[in-house]
Amino acid sequence: MSKPELNSLRAGIQNLLASRDYRPMRISEIISILKIPPAERGRVRRVMDHLLNEGVVVRVRKDRLVLPSEADLVTGRIQMHEKGFGFVIPDASPSSEGPTSDIFISAEDTGVAMHGDRVVVRTHAVLPDKKSRSTPAGRRLGRVIRVLERANPTVVGVLQRSQHFHYVVPDDPRMIRDIYVNPGRSSLKPRIGDRVVVKLAVWENRHVNPEGTLLEIIGPSDDPSLDILVIVKKFRFRVDFPDEALTQTDAIAEKIPDSEYERRADFTRELVVTIDPDDARDHDDALSLKHLSSGRWQLGVHIADVSHYVRPGSALDREARERGNSIYLPDRVIPMLPPPLSNNICSLKEKVDRLTRSVVFEIETDGSIHSHVFQETVIRSSARLTYKQALSVLQATHGHKHALENEMICHLLKDLWALASKIRARRFAHGSLDLDFPELKVYCNSAGLTERIEKQESDISHQLVEEFMLLANEAVAAETRRHAVPAIYRIHEDPDPEKLEQYREQVLASGYSMGDPTHRGEIQKLLKRISGRPEEYILKLNLLRSLKRAHYSTNPLGHFGLAKENYTHFTSPIRRYADLIVHRTLARVTRSRHPLPRASTRSEAAYSIDTLESIAGHCSITERVADEAEKEAIKLKLIEYFERQLKERRLDTFEALITDVRNFGCFVELPEFMLSGLVHVSTLADDFYHFDPVRQRLTGKRTRRVIQAGTRIRVEVARVDRFKKQVDFRLVEPQ
Repeated sequence: MSKPELNSLRAGIQNLLASRDYRPMRISEIISILKIPPAERGRVRRVMDHLLNEGVVVRVRKDRLVLPSEADLVTGRIQMHEKGFGFVIPDASPSSEGPTSDIFISAEDTGVAMHGDRVVVRTHAVLPDKKSRSTPAGRRLGRVIRVLERANPTVVGVLQRSQHFHYVVPDDPRMIRDIYVNPGRSSLKPRIGDRVVVKLAVWENRHVNPEGTLLEIIGPSDDPSLDILVIVKKFRFRVDFPDEALTQTDAIAEKIPDSEYERRADFTRELVVTIDPDDARDHDDALSLKHLSSGRWQLGVHIADVSHYVRPGSALDREARERGNSIYLPDRVIPMLPPPLSNNICSLKEKVDRLTRSVVFEIETDGSIHSHVFQETVIRSSARLTYKQALSVLQATHGHKHALENEMICHLLKDLWALASKIRARRFAHGSLDLDFPELKVYCNSAGLTERIEKQESDISHQLVEEFMLLANEAVAAETRRHAVPAIYRIHEDPDPEKLEQYREQVLASGYSMGDPTHRGEIQKLLKRISGRPEEYILKLNLLRSLKRAHYSTNPLGHFGLAKENYTHFTSPIRRYADLIVHRTLARVTRSRHPLPRASTRSEAAYSIDTLESIAGHCSITERVADEAEKEAIKLKLIEYFERQLKERRLDTFEALITDVRNFGCFVELPEFMLSGLVHVSTLADDFYHFDPVRQRLTGKRTRRVIQAGTRIRVEVARVDRFKKQVDFRLVEPQ
């Protein structure tokens, strides 16, 4: 049976089960109704097994088959909490109907599910008005009845020993069960306290702990130089590329053939620049700008044409799809494409001709878009600029020196920012939310230890690049949507009103007024009021937590945060697979309008909606995992930084903002490090403090000193817990 025939059979089974008069049947009855010849019935059973394993079809009453929705069943991934309960995020589907909100799973109903597993859940009635500690109000409730796919075949943790057993305590607190191991059955000789990798055995009984086999010894759990290696092992990142992908990479010539010069638009004589972080190795995007005789601006957004080199279905393509994206850790980058491609052949290096896909805009002087065209191009970057260099030029006043000597590039930067600032103003006037956050950059020495930490703000040099990338992404999304071809979009769905109302209560408790948060204008007003204030970071962070997470989908639902009806990811194909797919889709769309020589077709691909939805879901997951790993790596290096201060008795003091007050102390946020911690009431040695639960503050009995949210204080490190990844602080009295 061919692949099209198998797909047809899958569709036939699903259509039968979805029909209005279908009743739960055994597989033999389904085979009979579909009139499957005897010679093909074995394959039908194998197809049905695949559908069952994927959660597309489920069994009820032991041997009867139905679609999950018909039996109040939902498939999705479970996100566990370290306290034992969890939330199932339902699988996305372009044709799904009905509620798609998370499903709450109590600790007793998680079964043998572990964090990240794909599961089948039987849902219960929603209790919209009930409020309790164990069941969040307004959530659907559920119980895990089957694990479809283990997210973690291996687990990283610390080897421990009780009186009778050896066990591994997982590094991830959301893996709430210790794993029994027997070192005597392994050739490895770990020591108690070593961090190890364990392969999980089949676990089917929640009343006993899971078991596993030792696979690898990473090293002592208290060795901070192993922190990033632990992250790599924990998240099972693919470090090495398969031989076939490397062989294909070696066969790619860096020199651009004459045929490509002949058929592409030539931008090699234009003034083109890249602007990236100081240590960037891959350069996806470049910008050009010139003034037209019409008075308009011609803006070129040039993106590396990775699709020219990575062909659909090739070993390189399969590996890039599996990885989903590049991962950026403090001491290394795990690229989506082999370094000869990501750092050289595809990268828009300075003074070197490179193939690009460009969106060329004509823009009015007020920042409105007059027109745009999509082109396959060749560029030659005139300068490889860093954000710091660009910022020094943009902030330089008359007569002051800056980081660049080339006056043409300086003028280009200033013109780019003048235009970007107008486009940015128009975007916010249209309802876009300012959700930019500073980022922490951790620099490690050759031993893997933290050397320095920098907080990087989203300044005007970053905003300059961002505005033009947003513009290109929006134009591409509108184009694929206009042609009604299957495509991947970057979507950010409207938030749940209940979560926004909860956020409003937090805002009011912080001393700020706020109207109806479901009106976008009210959120914009709040963001303006808190800009530059001590509370800005924590209130913006809580707002972000109140919104849904952006993800990839074939359904163009728009982007709430950016206030855009059409949006996708097009501008980073070196490091994001979704962008590469968008490039291929755009190639088909534009070629249908402007036929090009046959050579161009190798960068095109026709994808079915099901294939694209699968890719979109996979890329959403790999992005989430990469984001989680990057945050955890930074947290570990911060822990190491503060732990070294304690060990070396070098206690620096830090400015902190009190974000919450409880009877046991106050929580603080260190703006410099974007890190939260606890100041325990026992460290407040100057007085005995009384907690006022109404005003949410601590008051000194003798000094009448008040400790409440919003107050700035200075603190020093008091305690570091590497396992829990927590830092406690103590108040430092002003001198």
